[in-house]
Amino acid sequence: MRTKLSQFNFELPEKLIAKYPSDQRDESRLMIVHRDSGKIEHKIFKDILDIFEEGDTMVFNNTKVFPARLYGRKEKTGASIEVFLLRELNSEARLWDVLVDPARKIRVGNKLYFSDEGETDRLVAEVVDNTTSRGRTIRFLYEGTDEEFHGELNTLGNTPLPKYINRPVEPIDKERYQTVYAKEMGAVAAPTAGLHFSMELLKRLELKGMDAAELTLHVGLGTFRSIDVEDLSKHKMDAEYFRVTQDIVNKVNRAKKENKRICAVGTTSMRAIESAISAEGNLKVAEGWTNKFIYPPFQVHIANSMITNFHLPKSSLMIMVSAFGGQDLIKEAYQQAIKEKYKFFSYGDAMLIL
Repeated sequence: MRTKLSQFNFELPEKLIAKYPSDQRDESRLMIVHRDSGKIEHKIFKDILDIFEEGDTMVFNNTKVFPARLYGRKEKTGASIEVFLLRELNSEARLWDVLVDPARKIRVGNKLYFSDEGETDRLVAEVVDNTTSRGRTIRFLYEGTDEEFHGELNTLGNTPLPKYINRPVEPIDKERYQTVYAKEMGAVAAPTAGLHFSMELLKRLELKGMDAAELTLHVGLGTFRSIDVEDLSKHKMDAEYFRVTQDIVNKVNRAKKENKRICAVGTTSMRAIESAISAEGNLKVAEGWTNKFIYPPFQVHIANSMITNFHLPKSSLMIMVSAFGGQDLIKEAYQQAIKEKYKFFSYGDAMLIL
């Protein structure tokens, strides 16, 4: 029997989509869902200290969000344009894969100018190719060093808040739309389950003897792309770069051998470890691109617990959570979340599935 997209639809009141993060990272609300009993509990995020024990392992995605949204103007007409940086294709040639808006006005050969308000042009780019209806390849015409160039992008770029949040970027977003353990620059969206961890909470978990294993998966916009096929076996995910090192492999496989809790912090961590499975069903060293789409009745190999946010209807994220937690139980949990007014999406509350 085929799994259908319509099975993951539900009515989500607009007011439950969080516009801002909680006052303190680790004091967002936490729903705990027990797969064995079906029990659902309501806690505060830092209560995970009471759940995880010595020898348990948490798998974190240490990707770092870069300020991917640029505002500029088109040559000659001066029309305002938005350029969303997706990925660097060639660092020497300064070629980038981007999305543009309004796309109909931006053609091959056009020059695009970027500057701080009231300043002269600091960056110029030329459109060299059309990739999709909104996609373009652009070349930045910049003669400084790589470090200087990326410095300009950081200065001129804006935090890429998802459109669903539906408000202008504010100073708070630079810090809060980033995990406290972010290290590897390359994501255009935050691995949002990790946003609930404060430095203090991480330290307290470490003192309890919990192991932290860090992998990298650079989150792309495909994470948020709507699914437009009813038969989920026909959906193709966008590929995202990931890396699983020997250090992570050692920690996770030890925890698995000792029957400890292995907790995937977020759907991105889950996708990365499920993209690095050995023939024996253990974690292995891997690096490359993954387009793995996890949907019911997928059988997870490594993690036996998972922290995640509350996701939008019919999203690949909500579908993955259903594959891990069980469709009926997650459906019930989401109904409770709406009834109890949990906050949804990137800045929303958290769910722990045990």
